[in-house]
Amino acid sequence: MFVGLAVSPFVTATASEGEEGKVDPKEIIFEHLSDRYGWEVPFCHSQSIPLPIIVRDYTGSWHLFSSERLMHGAEYDGFRIATEGPNAKHIVSMRPAADGSMEEYAPLDLSVTKNVAGLFISALVVVLLCLKARRWYSKNGFKAPRKLTGIVEVIVEFIYFGVIRSILGPKARRFAPYLLTVFFFILIMNLLGLIVIFPGGANLTGNVAVTLVLALFTFGFTNLLGTKHYWKDIFWPDVPIWLKCPIPIMQTIEVFGIFTKPAALTVRLFANMMGGHMIVITLTLLIFIFAAFGAVFTGVSVVVSVAFSLFMLLLDVLVSFIQAYVFTMLSTIFIALAQEGGHEEHEEAVAETAK
Repeated sequence: MFVGLAVSPFVTATASEGEEGKVDPKEIIFEHLSDRYGWEVPFCHSQSIPLPIIVRDYTGSWHLFSSERLMHGAEYDGFRIATEGPNAKHIVSMRPAADGSMEEYAPLDLSVTKNVAGLFISALVVVLLCLKARRWYSKNGFKAPRKLTGIVEVIVEFIYFGVIRSILGPKARRFAPYLLTVFFFILIMNLLGLIVIFPGGANLTGNVAVTLVLALFTFGFTNLLGTKHYWKDIFWPDVPIWLKCPIPIMQTIEVFGIFTKPAALTVRLFANMMGGHMIVITLTLLIFIFAAFGAVFTGVSVVVSVAFSLFMLLLDVLVSFIQAYVFTMLSTIFIALAQEGGHEEHEEAVAETAK
């Protein structure tokens, strides 16, 4: 309560600045969750860490400059960030139209945005963790590691023996590198997304484009490396003939199922992580919403919002691990289904796993 009363004058003043100072929860939520051309500085969103802008204009010329040149509505070299229209929040420029006038267009944009930079940082963290573990075992053999390397070893053993090997059996070593990589990559992205300050704060797994690409990797491993038996069950499954000929009912269902699996992976990870971020931001915005009712309501809302936000952040740490685990487990199951080789091979795999 003391914390709430201490900050209530500031919050009340913020909420009573008039029509222009009103808090728009929807705009703030999507502003924090969306991608951008700079990495905002905590507690000072008017400033941001500049990122590289790489665009190709309509003449075929490439332009490379800092995103700082386009901040606060500025224009540089004919480019600016649109604030409205179909290209809102994207880089646009002007070009001659057929009637001789000038029209707005979106150039080919290969800029390093906040999400792109966050992906690079997450990948670098995963690589450093792997190199650290490798360095330990190269120097100390099979001696049990400690601290961070010990945690990595525990997680690797848990995922490999508890998920990958128990599902894939003797084929576990073939797909373990990908499955372990995707687990750690998702986990690191989830955890970095919970950190407010740089290099955290990028809502990567809350971006459907990121989760879609991860799901497409699983889709590729599942179908490109699928066995003949897997494809035979799709196009000529062991069902009564009237279910697959002359009308391909089962074939249609099976082919449809090929694409629903990556869709499920995409939506599950995206929705859970996006929802967690939205809840925390909404709880924080309650402070500014209740500020209009006076200092007492503001103080109470500060205490309640901060308490529930901290609880949700702690819960999101657990959810970050669970979602990485679920994505890896489902990917393993989908890959295992594509590695089926008939009854004889299944019996051999069971015997091999039991050894």
